[in-house]
Amino acid sequence: MTVQGLIGQKLGMSQIYGENGKIVPVTVIAAGPCRVVLKKTKERDGYEAVQLSFLEVPEKKLPKAERGHLKKANVPFAKHLREFKGDLKALEVGAVIGADQFQKGELVDVIGTSKGKGFAGVVKLHHFAGGPATHGSMFHRQPGSIGSSSWPSRVRKNKRLPAHMGNEQVTVQGLEVVEVRKDENLLFIRGAVPGFKGAIVLIKRSTRT
Repeated sequence: MTVQGLIGQKLGMSQIYGENGKIVPVTVIAAGPCRVVLKKTKERDGYEAVQLSFLEVPEKKLPKAERGHLKKANVPFAKHLREFKGDLKALEVGAVIGADQFQKGELVDVIGTSKGKGFAGVVKLHHFAGGPATHGSMFHRQPGSIGSSSWPSRVRKNKRLPAHMGNEQVTVQGLEVVEVRKDENLLFIRGAVPGFKGAIVLIKRSTRT
C-alpha cells in the first residue's frame, strides 16, 4: 500500500458471477502499470506527493517540456502524468506500480470525464417539464420566460438554459473492487464509471468507510 491511487484506462463493462452465484455488473480498468517519475517533499515543494506516469508513447508524441522532464527522471516517455499521496520512503524514482496496490473488497473512488453529448435543450439537460403537447399550444420544449420584467432588465446569473451537456469531470465514490488480476494489471469494479471505452481515469482509495 505504498501509493493512494493509480492512473488507469477504462476498457469497458462486463459481468462476473459473485460468491453468492448472482451476476455482478463490473467495469474493467487497466490500472497501470504506472511508473514513479518524481517525489515531491515538504522541504522543496511544500507538500508530499508522488508523480506517476502512464501509457508509454514514442518521444515524438510529447511536447518538448515533458520530454525533458521525463529524460531528467530517466524513465520511459509516457502520455499521462498525475500526482498521488504515497509513502515516499518506500518508493524510488523509476519503480513500477500495478493493480496489486488494491485488494478485493476494497472501496475506491473513480475520477473521469463524462461522455460529451453536445448542445442540449432545457428538457434534456435540466429535466424541465416543457409545455402542453397538444396541437396548437405553440409551447412544447422551450425554456419559457427568462427575464425579470423592467428590473433588473437582464437575465440573472446561474439561470438554467440550453448548454453543452456532458464532458465534465465526474467522481463516483465508494465503488467496490470485485476482482484484481495482478498479472494483467486489471481491476474489476462494481458498477459504472464515467467516460467512454479507452478513457483515462484515476482510481483512488475511497474517502468513504
